[in-house]
Amino acid sequence: MFDMENFVVSARKYRPSSFKTVVGQQSITKTLKNAIKNNHLAHAFLFCGPRGVGKTSCARILAKTINCINLNKELEACNECESCHGFNNNHSFNIHELDAASNNGVDKIRELVDQVRFAPQVGKYNIYIIDEVHMLSQAAFNAFLKTLEEPPSHALFILATTEKHKIIPTILSRCQIFDFKRIEISDIVNHLSYVAENEKIEAEQEALHIIAQKADGALRDALSIFDQIISFSGDRLTYQMVTQNLNILDNDYYFRVSDALHNSDIPSVLNEFNEILCNGFDGHHFINGLGRHFRNLLVTKDKDTISLLEVGDSIKQRYLEQSQTWHQKHLLQALELCNKVDLNYKISNNKRLLVEITLMQICGVKEDINTAEKKTFVVTQNKSENNVKKENKDKSEVLTSTISTNFEENKNLEIDLPQQSKKAIKIVNFKEEIKKTTISINPNSEVKKENENKDESVEHQKKYEEKAFLQEDLNEKWEQYANEKENFGKHNLLSIIKDKKAILKENFNVHLILDNKVQEEVINDEKTKLLGYLKSKLENNSIYLTIEVSVKKKEEMKAYTAEDKFKKMVNKNPKLLNLKNKFDLEIDF
Repeated sequence: MFDMENFVVSARKYRPSSFKTVVGQQSITKTLKNAIKNNHLAHAFLFCGPRGVGKTSCARILAKTINCINLNKELEACNECESCHGFNNNHSFNIHELDAASNNGVDKIRELVDQVRFAPQVGKYNIYIIDEVHMLSQAAFNAFLKTLEEPPSHALFILATTEKHKIIPTILSRCQIFDFKRIEISDIVNHLSYVAENEKIEAEQEALHIIAQKADGALRDALSIFDQIISFSGDRLTYQMVTQNLNILDNDYYFRVSDALHNSDIPSVLNEFNEILCNGFDGHHFINGLGRHFRNLLVTKDKDTISLLEVGDSIKQRYLEQSQTWHQKHLLQALELCNKVDLNYKISNNKRLLVEITLMQICGVKEDINTAEKKTFVVTQNKSENNVKKENKDKSEVLTSTISTNFEENKNLEIDLPQQSKKAIKIVNFKEEIKKTTISINPNSEVKKENENKDESVEHQKKYEEKAFLQEDLNEKWEQYANEKENFGKHNLLSIIKDKKAILKENFNVHLILDNKVQEEVINDEKTKLLGYLKSKLENNSIYLTIEVSVKKKEEMKAYTAEDKFKKMVNKNPKLLNLKNKFDLEIDF
């Protein structure tokens, strides 16, 4: 239990003080220890990464370690020498920290540059830790460049930032860069268990897993959440208390919804979703959690991916059990539907309806896939039955031929035929009956009849195509078509058909002469219907239509304006032009 009189938040109380207590950054701590061991320390370091992952803590540990006089075998600070005591009591004269977020001006950097010239009082190095270095102004960066590139041998700079992309390239090129990663959930859970044990707090593993997931890779955030929930629950930390305090959807909801979806129980699914909304949870948050739940079910279906499941042991067992009831195809389809909602949620006007429709679609996923599989099975089964029928027909033909040939020698012959063929054959002791039976079971008989019918239709069609007609017949049908179009109000088409005469030429060619391209376009639009009408009425399928557009000579063109009329008159009588010029006449336009 926390001592409230001298309470220190866990993020400060359990802040790493040595390389071995740094959580989740083993590769970086090992590199720094080897650099100290081999005396290969750079003059400038840049620690970058997300918040709460140990950047500033590692910077302080490095500063403390390199100034320690009595390093142990593990290359950790002794915590006994004068330098270590000064660091632990926060009055070390060798370590200088600058918060660039609040001291980002060029004046502060100039003061720091002036201090760099002085040698350390105790230890080997003066260490300058600049936190949130990306907040420095452009002028401050420029003032810092020369010193950072060529500092005195006793000066060492450690820069820390969460936004490396905001630092100018000239600074980056002068530093040895270390990228801190997000701390894994398992490491956060182990550290929280250690803290809970030290504070004599009873904590469930599932509760610690929820805190670790909520922290999103930041150990400092996880310790802050831990303190918050302990203030709420006392000396016992349970899964229910964590979900209630952090307003997180309980995994039980997702397991119940998943069972209802698997059973295609739409009423239960909608009631569960309504209860979730009534408890104040957002539909977008729910559908994202449901997608994460389906993802967890999918990874637990294979032993090679179970390690990707970052939950407690009891919840992991529930995932293993529920994943056995789901088919992989159904989970993939459900994941795709959840992802579509995630993409379309913000632009949807009726967000609740969008989620409900998706839930109902997931209910039908299993039935849709089963229906598709059944259809595939039926098609395959029909193909196999058709093959069997074909084989039976072939056997029937062979056996029928054998019966007809050997009847005189084996009148009382018993024949082993396929079941379907036995129904069609009736063996008697009369040759004529066998012939009739042979004809009745001959599978080619129906085909012959069909071929005969086709031949008759072909002959009829040929006669139909060859039926001749005269110009008078064409004129009559042409006029009838015009009268029919008059009822439909197609005035352009009607005027062309009535004005133009169709001319019958060789090989049933109906030739039409038009005045311009506009008339040609009108006839082309009607060409299919016109030909169909003529072929039907004249009983000849060989009729085809050809169109000719006549080009009139300029002198045959009509004169519309007064000037055109005068020119036409001058062409006929050139003396009119002399008369006009002699009396200086003008044409009245």
